[in-house]
Amino acid sequence: MEFGLGGARSERRDAVFDGARKRLHEEPGPPREPFTRERWRAAADLGVTGLCLPGEYGGGGLGALDTALCLEAFSRGSGDTGLAFAVSAHLLACCVAVRDNAGDAARGELLPGLASGALVAANAMTEDEAGSDVSRLATTARLDGDCYVLDGVKSFASNAPAADLLVAYATTDPGLGFLGVTAFAVPRDLPGVSVGEPMAKMGLDGCPAGRVEFSGCRVPARFRLGAEGRGSAVFQGSMAWERACLPAVYLGMMEEQLRHAVEHARKRRQFGRALGDFQAVSHRLVTMKQRLEGARLLLYRACWSLDEGHSGAATDAALSKIAVSEAAVANSLDAIQVFGATGYLGAAGVERQLRDAVPSTIFSGTTEIQRELVARGLGL
Repeated sequence: MEFGLGGARSERRDAVFDGARKRLHEEPGPPREPFTRERWRAAADLGVTGLCLPGEYGGGGLGALDTALCLEAFSRGSGDTGLAFAVSAHLLACCVAVRDNAGDAARGELLPGLASGALVAANAMTEDEAGSDVSRLATTARLDGDCYVLDGVKSFASNAPAADLLVAYATTDPGLGFLGVTAFAVPRDLPGVSVGEPMAKMGLDGCPAGRVEFSGCRVPARFRLGAEGRGSAVFQGSMAWERACLPAVYLGMMEEQLRHAVEHARKRRQFGRALGDFQAVSHRLVTMKQRLEGARLLLYRACWSLDEGHSGAATDAALSKIAVSEAAVANSLDAIQVFGATGYLGAAGVERQLRDAVPSTIFSGTTEIQRELVARGLGL
């Protein structure tokens, strides 16, 4: 079993890290505003908006593991978990769905802009009353000539206020449950699409989220993703990539967080000694390192399983998402404890890392949903 990354793989990762550190890095501090187009373009110039898209459309053509490595490096280098999350949501929840399910015409029309970052994508699946139950979507779509007419409201759509394209899911046959859901790529500028203002959120400030309303929106049939009634399969395919790869942004956050905490423990003196000389502090830092490395190994394995097409890939992804998200929250709490009162202040940025970490146990399926997936993998 080889744990080394190899030359080309680590060179690519390091290039992303160096570029993000040079062009996008901001020191820890108070909450940020949602990403600007300038920062998005800087991220796109590093190739992260098209990492796993086909090379013929301008993408990187990477598998899940290399995609995750680059997202981890981008998050660590930029120091902006919100922006890294926004890029990941664009790439994994949306671009993957278009890549794998759009017809040739739509792929040619959409993928070059998505890969280059000229188009920002948002995933419009979640609804107020549906949550994790994708078989009960109130948003409907009916075929009318060569268009589908969409009506309904989506909530918690990451990137929506800044998006040019919405990957949306709607019920085309209410009697079929999850087999009656269909997926669409919806250009933002179509009549009948309305996007709300950015929601006030606990964290991930760099990633705007908003509500999306479809009111008699006529979506050309060429923008349907997959066959009618295959929306749940489209969604699960994109979620396989999102659950495996997106938590890598938290590995990057935790790596920087631990580096800052160790540096603080070396420099800060109490009772005439460096803070790190006290076992209560040094052991806490060791536990943070242990959580980080354990989560990293599980995530790399999950991405490898996805690349190899293993039957247990879904279970591996669920296990890794649990480990990464719980480590991110626990490490952020420990970092605040190491920094003490300074960690509670906005200027240090440590409390922001905690706020960014909390939603990791909710998005892409809550921790409880992930445990159900693992239980199913165990045959329960």
